[in-house]
Amino acid sequence: QVQLVESGGGLVQAGGSLRLSCAASGHTFSSYAMGWFRQAPGKEREFVAAISWSGGRTVYADSVKGRFAISRDNAKNTVYLQMNSLKPEDTAVYYCAANSKPLVATTRRGYDYWGQGTQVTVST
Repeated sequence: QVQLVESGGGLVQAGGSLRLSCAASGHTFSSYAMGWFRQAPGKEREFVAAISWSGGRTVYADSVKGRFAISRDNAKNTVYLQMNSLKPEDTAVYYCAANSKPLVATTRRGYDYWGQGTQVTVST
């Protein structure tokens, strides 16, 4: 069992930056691939970024490529999402997810554990 707790969300102006953190419990964190998803009001939850267990492979949605960066610190059981050049369309609740199989997945069903989410609001 893995518990995930996101933090770092908030209100930021367009063009600004935020860094989200996701702290994981459990001693198997370092063997899990991790991902970030987001859900805007009235929309489906969508993939944002994923990272392999070692951090050696990362995958991004086209909408955030070049602006967001996912990273992890296995010693701290934490995964991060650095978000730069934020746009109003990035406004959503951001969720951290863990995949117990060491695969980088880009769909919701590829993940076994989810956090409670953190709100990111980008103003114009």
